[in-house]
Amino acid sequence: MPGTTVDVITEDGTADAYLARPDGEGPFPAVLFYMDAFGLRPHLEKMADRLARAGYVVLVPNVFYRAGRAPVVELPEFIDPAARPAVFEQIMPMLRSLTPQGLMSDAGAYLRFLADSPLTADGPVGVTGYCMGAGLALRTAGTYPDRVAAAAGFHGANLASEADDSPHLLAGQVSAEVYFAHADQDAAMPPEQVERLEQALTEAGVKHRCEVYEGAHHGYTQADTAAYDADAAERHWTELLALFSRTL
Repeated sequence: MPGTTVDVITEDGTADAYLARPDGEGPFPAVLFYMDAFGLRPHLEKMADRLARAGYVVLVPNVFYRAGRAPVVELPEFIDPAARPAVFEQIMPMLRSLTPQGLMSDAGAYLRFLADSPLTADGPVGVTGYCMGAGLALRTAGTYPDRVAAAAGFHGANLASEADDSPHLLAGQVSAEVYFAHADQDAAMPPEQVERLEQALTEAGVKHRCEVYEGAHHGYTQADTAAYDADAAERHWTELLALFSRTL
C-alpha cells in the first residue's frame, strides 16, 4: 500500500508524519521510526515502505515539526560533503531547540497515535532510529518501557556522553530488547562512548547486543548521502528485521 501523510496532535502542536502500512486488512504490529538530522524525506519514506512490506505499520514523524512541515529544510537530491555545511547551518538551530522533555512528550503522542490506529495490533511497539534518532529510540524505550518491546539504533551520535541528560542514563528503565550498531569511522560515537553504553546496558540487565560495523561511516544506512555503505545498510536490515520478528 502507498504511504500517506498523517497529522499527530502533540502538546506543542501538530506533527506531520509519514505512515506506511502493509497490504491487507491487519491489524499489524507497529513501529515508530525516528529520522536522522536531515529530516523526513523520500529516502526515509522508502525505508519505512520496506519495513511495511515486512509486515509492520510504520510511523515516521517530522521531529522538527515545530519549525514547519516537512521538508523543513530544502535538501539536494544527493547530500555530498560539499553540501553538508550549508545544510547543517539550517539544521543546527532546530537541533539545539529540542529538549529531552519535549521530545519525550512528542514520543508519547506518537505512541498514542499508533495505539489508537485501527491498523495496529494490540501490544507494545518496536522503535528504530538513525543518527540523532538512535538516541530518541533509546530515550523512548526508557521513558515508555510498558509500550516498547524492541529498540534499535544505527550510527547513533552521543548515545553515552558525559552530559547530565545523556540517553544511556535511561538504561535502568528499559525493558525492551535493544540492538545498537555503531560505525567504526564515526567521530560522533567514539570508542569510549561505545564502551560506556555497553556497560550501562549490561549493568541494567537489559537484553541487548551492541556491534561496531567495521569500515562504515556515520550515516551508513542513508542512500541519499555520501556516507552510504550498501553492505552495512543490508546488515542493518537483517538485524532490524530479526529483532522485530523476535519481539513484536
